[in-house]
Amino acid sequence: MEDTDARHQRPAGSPAASVVHRLHDRGETLATVESLTGGLLAAAIVEIAGVSSIYRGGFVVYATELKATLAGVPEDLLAARGPVDPDVAVALAEGGRRRCGADWGLATTGVAGPEPQDGKPVGLVYVAVAGPAGAEVRRLDLDGGRDRIRTAAVVEALRLLAERIQTVHDASAADPAGAGRR
Repeated sequence: MEDTDARHQRPAGSPAASVVHRLHDRGETLATVESLTGGLLAAAIVEIAGVSSIYRGGFVVYATELKATLAGVPEDLLAARGPVDPDVAVALAEGGRRRCGADWGLATTGVAGPEPQDGKPVGLVYVAVAGPAGAEVRRLDLDGGRDRIRTAAVVEALRLLAERIQTVHDASAADPAGAGRR
C-alpha cells in the first residue's frame, strides 16, 4: 500500500527521512505517542538510517487509560472529552516529549474505523507536535478504510513536524542569540 497524505497524494521524498535529517542537523531529539496509528509512526521513523541519534522512543497507547498512565494525559481531560480530541492530542505530544526527555513530541489520535467511536466519525484524526516553541494540533478528516486513514495520519503527522521544525529554525535564524531554542 502506498503512503499518501490527506489529499491522496504521495509526498515527494520520504517525510520521515526529511524530519530525521533535519533534527540530526539541529542536534535535537524526537519522541512519539500513538493511538490509532498503533506503531506505524515509530516504524516510519526508525526505518531511516541514522535515526538512533535523534529518536528517543515512544509509546503506543491504544487503550484510553494508558494515555493517562503512560503518556501523562490528565485523567480529567480524558474523562471530559474522550481520547479523540485536539487537547488530548497536544497532551499526548507533550507527555511523550517530557517522559522521553526529547526536544520534540509527535502524537496521533483518532478513529480509524470501521465503526464510529464515542460519537466521533471514522476518519476524524488529530495529529499534534510539541517542541521548543510550544505545541500545535491539526484536525484531519480522512476518508477510506483503516489502512488508508492510519497511513495518511502518519504522513500528516510527519508533515506537521517538518513545518514546526522549519518555523523554529526560521525564528532561530531571525534571532541569532537563539531565543527560539530550548
